[in-house]
Amino acid sequence: MKPLAGLRVVELARVLAGPWCGQLLADLGAEVVKVERPGVGDDTRQWGPPFVTGPAGEDLGAAYYHSCNRGKRSVAIDISSPDGQAELRGLLAGADVVIENYKVGGLAKYGLSPERLREDFPRLIICSVTGFGQTGPYAHRAGYDFIIQAMSGFMSLTGEPDGPPQKAGIAYADIFTGLYATVAILAASRRRDVTGAGAHIDMALLDSQVAVLANQAANYLAGGGVPKRMGNGHANVVPYQAFATADGELVVAVGNDGQFRKLCHILGEPGWADDARFATNAARLANRKALIPLLAAKIAGWDAQPLSRALEAEGVPAGPINDMAAVFADPQVIARGLRFRPDGASIDGIASPIVIDGERMVARAGAPPLGKARGG
Repeated sequence: MKPLAGLRVVELARVLAGPWCGQLLADLGAEVVKVERPGVGDDTRQWGPPFVTGPAGEDLGAAYYHSCNRGKRSVAIDISSPDGQAELRGLLAGADVVIENYKVGGLAKYGLSPERLREDFPRLIICSVTGFGQTGPYAHRAGYDFIIQAMSGFMSLTGEPDGPPQKAGIAYADIFTGLYATVAILAASRRRDVTGAGAHIDMALLDSQVAVLANQAANYLAGGGVPKRMGNGHANVVPYQAFATADGELVVAVGNDGQFRKLCHILGEPGWADDARFATNAARLANRKALIPLLAAKIAGWDAQPLSRALEAEGVPAGPINDMAAVFADPQVIARGLRFRPDGASIDGIASPIVIDGERMVARAGAPPLGKARGG
């Protein structure tokens, strides 16, 4: 039995952060009912190409939609109508959790505000996902991942030193918020087991993206100055970056002085490990500009695979920069079963990374087709 079997979730969320949370709960065994707009559905059903076609040629929506809605059941309800509101309330009466990503106050006009729902369903856990949270001067702004990556400081850290700020290639503010929302829901569920009371969870994309600034934020708060873009370099560890080999890029991630000594030996320069400029990580950090060209010149004479194997044999972390084709051809990715075909699906999906007692926690059903209109 999966750990969340019996947990009933109503998802009033679209695009990514809320649906990512709902999908993870479904992977862990929860029953997730996704409430969508009649005739339109989640915005991401139209976010293509590529689009997915069913076995009978039917349109199953964009691949984007399928990336974050596995394992759910879809119902189409017009919550702007009294009948639709009544039907939704019927779902909520039997639910443990509701995930919603309306603007602050957006559900109040339907009689479905978090405050009203807490009065009517005291055991319900309500998870509200917004761009900026339920409080503060930006609370009523719409929040989009790209904007949050910019405002959070993340983009100021991403890109080449002499280039413009860059966003990540994935909507990480949305995804991190979905993950934090899942943790919060599980924590609130555990508390409800003790107290019997529900909760209102306030999840903000900005909060989540600032929270994962991690060491870069700590460096700044500790007086290290405003961090700058470093390309593939690391703010606190050297050498920890990509290097050009004779036939491609290789990431070398030296995490301690012992690994650095082994790297120097492999490159035929054992004396570098005893050089006062490079003997410790703090020294290497201070003398980065002197060390990196030396390493780059040596590494450029190797092919990527032989060097990677030599480093692996000595316990020095290294790996290639793969494109998507290489990722899904990688023997470790294949062995772990990360690519799989959901039951009845027309395209492969990516499994949850959670494995419990040898069982990968992934919903076997694919993303649902849009439910038939109800409550109109």
